[in-house]
Amino acid sequence: MAYNSGSKQLQRLRKGRIVAGVCAGLAEHFGIDVTLVRLAFAFLSVFGGAGVLFYLVAWLIIPEEDESASIVENMINKRRN
Repeated sequence: MAYNSGSKQLQRLRKGRIVAGVCAGLAEHFGIDVTLVRLAFAFLSVFGGAGVLFYLVAWLIIPEEDESASIVENMINKRRN
């Protein structure tokens, strides 16, 4: 999935991360304040628990900064080899 049309690639950032860099990466990609993203995840976590699930899924499918593949892609590729 190395698609690049000149736009920013969505990735988990190391700088500004608190847990896995998901919120920092989403904020950077969409050009919004990271605090708003963190508040959205907290709100979704408190009211229904979906925030935790969304965060875990994002952690698995969004590649880390300077990586070409996500955790899931790496697991699939290992299994194929």
